[in-house]
Amino acid sequence: MTIDVSKLKGQHVYLQELRDENIPVLKKLANNKRIWEFTRTLLIDETYDSQFERYISVAKNPNGDGNFGSGIQKTFVIYCSSDDTIIGMTRYYGINKTHKRLDIGYTWYIPEVWGKVHNKECKLLLLQYAFETMQFNRVGFHVAHINIRSQKAVEKIGGQKEGILRKHSYQPDGSIRDTVLYSIIDEEWPSVKKVLQKLVEASPV
Repeated sequence: MTIDVSKLKGQHVYLQELRDENIPVLKKLANNKRIWEFTRTLLIDETYDSQFERYISVAKNPNGDGNFGSGIQKTFVIYCSSDDTIIGMTRYYGINKTHKRLDIGYTWYIPEVWGKVHNKECKLLLLQYAFETMQFNRVGFHVAHINIRSQKAVEKIGGQKEGILRKHSYQPDGSIRDTVLYSIIDEEWPSVKKVLQKLVEASPV
């Protein structure tokens, strides 16, 4: 599946598909306990190198890890437009062209940009592409039950809470994770877009 990344460029961030040359930078940036406090995707310990190798291998796999059903994925590296530095990663996954749906997730940023404009504009670009270019009906978000910050962020932009998958999966540290389901559908997109545009305008750079 081809994604036109030229349409994933904003004033503050732009996205590129993950490339091998990005990996050393990403490995260094992701080695931060604060990033994984609520997702535990990576444990910052003596096994980090092997963990990251597995993590990036899944990110590069167009079929993902199969955790959230069938569908292909596209992994993006997020850049700061002002200096072309990498500030994080995100994915389209569970892409199902037949049923016109996908999910956005596996998103992380370096702490230096938390609370600023970057994530809001990134979500605006991804949602706009999904609804307006791909003409999809639905975008979903799956959030760990302990990640209250991400739940609030999805709710703030208009994501509708659909339910909780109890004891849905294991975290890398062995703990059990419930998954909170959210979605935005095409009828809701025009109002969600306006909210996101206002948030981008009002957010610090």
